Amino acid sequence: MLGIGGSLREGSQSERALHIALEGAAEVGVRTRLIPGPELVLPFYDAGVPERDERATRLVESIREADGLIVVSPGYHGALSGLVKNALDYVEDLRDDRRPYLDGRAVGLAAVAYGWQAAVTTLEQLRTITHALRGWATPLGGSINSAETKFDEGGGASDLKSVRTLRLIGRQVAEFAVTRAA
Repeated sequence: MLGIGGSLREGSQSERALHIALEGAAEVGVRTRLIPGPELVLPFYDAGVPERDERATRLVESIREADGLIVVSPGYHGALSGLVKNALDYVEDLRDDRRPYLDGRAVGLAAVAYGWQAAVTTLEQLRTITHALRGWATPLGGSINSAETKFDEGGGASDLKSVRTLRLIGRQVAEFAVTRAA
């Protein structure tokens, strides 16, 4: 299970949310891996340039090997972050794979933004991108208003409903992957 997201700030609210979702996946017994925001600092995706730097290569290989993904983006001005969008653009490198793009993989999605409008529209955009990349968005997605919910360093949050939602998203991705593998 691969988790992608967060922001450039180490320990950001969206990265902490991603950790909670990955914990939910781990509860099902799958191995998890995280590629946080600072590791997503990549050159702008350009399909016409076949060379990839070390970080982009690592990202693409990690996605290729993953049986499921969890993506959490901060919401900036009503949209997902450029950092997360650029990382998702690199999925194009999987177009000729045996499993092209995100085909056959569950993708859990959550957005963390300072306000409901940005949280909801960011989640909608993540769903649209996931569908365009042939991924199976989990039935439950997370829109989290960071004006009301604060994540702590200990893996919790001020709102237990947000924690339950994120853990369930992680479990749904892991259960889909395990079921599909069987």
